[in-house]
Amino acid sequence: MTSRLMLLDSASLYFRAFYGVPDSVTAPDGTPVNAVRGFMDIIAKLVSTYRPADVVACWDDDWRPQWRVDLIPSYKAHRVETVVAGGPDVEEVPDRLVVQVPVIREALGVLGIPVVGTIQAEADDIIGTLATRAQQPVDIVTGDRDLFQLVDDARDVRVIYTARGMSNLEVLTDEAVVAKYGIHGAQYADFATMRGDTSDGLPGVPGVGDKTAATLLQRHGDLAGILAAAETGEGMSAGVRAKLDAARPYLAVAPDVVRVATTLDLPEPDARLRVPDAAAAAAFAEAWGLGSSLRRACDAIAAVAG
Repeated sequence: MTSRLMLLDSASLYFRAFYGVPDSVTAPDGTPVNAVRGFMDIIAKLVSTYRPADVVACWDDDWRPQWRVDLIPSYKAHRVETVVAGGPDVEEVPDRLVVQVPVIREALGVLGIPVVGTIQAEADDIIGTLATRAQQPVDIVTGDRDLFQLVDDARDVRVIYTARGMSNLEVLTDEAVVAKYGIHGAQYADFATMRGDTSDGLPGVPGVGDKTAATLLQRHGDLAGILAAAETGEGMSAGVRAKLDAARPYLAVAPDVVRVATTLDLPEPDARLRVPDAAAAAAFAEAWGLGSSLRRACDAIAAVAG
C-alpha cells in the first residue's frame, strides 16, 4: 500500500466538531470539551478509513493575513471581532470553542501529530506548501472548497471533503472536480476568483456565476487567457466582456488572495504516525473528561502505525 500524507485543515475540523457535539459535554472542572471529543473522533475516523502513514495538523497562526487584506480590504472582514494593530485580528469565535483550542493542541501532542503554522499564513497556505513539496501521495482534509485548487491526479493529491458530514465524506480527484464544476483542479483558483465567495468577503465579478466562469475557463484555459480574449471580444458575449472589463481592478489583485501559498519556508515536520503512549493518553483523557474519544483516536493510530 502506498504511504500517504494526510494534511488536516485544523480550524475547519474543530469548528465542525464544535457544532457536531453538544456543548453540554464538559471536563470535570466544567470546561466545555465537545469540540475536543469531536476532533478526536474525526481523527479516529480519518485514520481508520484512509490509513495515512503521516499526519500533520495545519494551523491558522494568522487566519486573516494583512497582505491579503491590503489587496482586498473586505477579505474575511465580516468575521473580525477585534481589530489588533499589527495583527493578527481576533476572529469571531464562540467563547465555548475558544477555551478548547489549546486543549485540542495538547491532545494532538498526546497523539504525536505535529501542529504546523507560521506568521502571516493561513492553514490553507501551510497545506499548499506541504502538499506541493511532498514526495508521497497526499490527502487534504477540509470543508473549504478553496483547497480544490491543489487537487492533482499526476501527483496523487486529493481532497477529502467534509462539508456533507463525517459520515458522508467525498474524495475529490481531478475527475471529481471536473464532474462537479466542469473545470480542472488547477483552474479552481481562477474559477473561485471570478465567482467570488461571500463567506470569505470576496465579491467576485458581478454577474459571473459558476456556469459562466466554468465556460470561460473551458474556452480560454485560465484567467490570463480570459482577460486577453476580453480585449478582443473573442469567445464571449459583449455583456460578459463588459462585466470582465469593469472588474479588472478586482481581477488584478484577487488571484493573489485566492491562490494558496506553495513556497513557504517551513520546517519539515516529523509526521510519521507512531503508537501513542497509553499511560499519557489515559491521564490526559481523565483530566479533561474525554471519555473514550481519545482512546479511539489512539487505537486507530496504533492499528496503522503498529
